[in-house]
Amino acid sequence: MPSIINVLSVVPVADFDRSVQWYEELIGRGPDRRPMDGCAEWQLAANGGIQVYHAPDDAGSATFIIGVDDVDAHLAELRRRGTNVEPFDVPSGQFRLATLEDPSGNTITFAQSREP
Repeated sequence: MPSIINVLSVVPVADFDRSVQWYEELIGRGPDRRPMDGCAEWQLAANGGIQVYHAPDDAGSATFIIGVDDVDAHLAELRRRGTNVEPFDVPSGQFRLATLEDPSGNTITFAQSREP
């Protein structure tokens, strides 16, 4: 069976320039690639990333999860940059999460596994 080598979440947005600026603040740096007009990509891990794509008709339709090693430390950095979001634990206690929306209404969840 062939191997999957990369996963890229596509995030459709209405206002491309505003969204790129928002994601730059969220991620803490500019995009790694701009492969075409209306498209910006961030490589977030060796084999995973996000693509902000100008698609007003589909804006707000994406939901994605970014796995982090420490939700609270990550949120402290986001607060330092001006984004305030509160974490919570799922009822099973297996994950600590924090959820927010981008300017187009796409949902981003930061997730930390609490499994041993």
